[in-house]
Amino acid sequence: ATPFPSSFKCFTCDRAADNYDCNRWAEDKWCPQHTQYCLTVHHFGSRGRSRWVTKKCAAREECQAVGCRHHTSTGHTECVSCCEGMACNVEVPTNRTNAVFAMMKSRGSSAPSVRTWSSASLPLALFTALL
Repeated sequence: ATPFPSSFKCFTCDRAADNYDCNRWAEDKWCPQHTQYCLTVHHFGSRGRSRWVTKKCAAREECQAVGCRHHTSTGHTECVSCCEGMACNVEVPTNRTNAVFAMMKSRGSSAPSVRTWSSASLPLALFTALL
């Protein structure tokens, strides 16, 4: 049984060596009630090799940082993504195409569809969603 209506789970880890280690050792527990999304932060070097991965349950505000940023001082890149749905954060973001905020949107009786926003369109999308 689920602990509350609309409860869900995310893969969770804190600074795992890579995505495989994160998903393999992730705790199997329900997300807190105040969260709605799964957040993934992926740090990797210039050749694309993971430095570390963090995944967790997140509130909407934490998902405003989606996208990729290159840190010239350390030479690494940080990509952040958020998604909505049971264990939706299996993969790690690696570029601006998949470092997005993916939200489910139900349409009547049909299966839910996924809407994505990049970091550039996210403020407008969040503002519109709040109206």
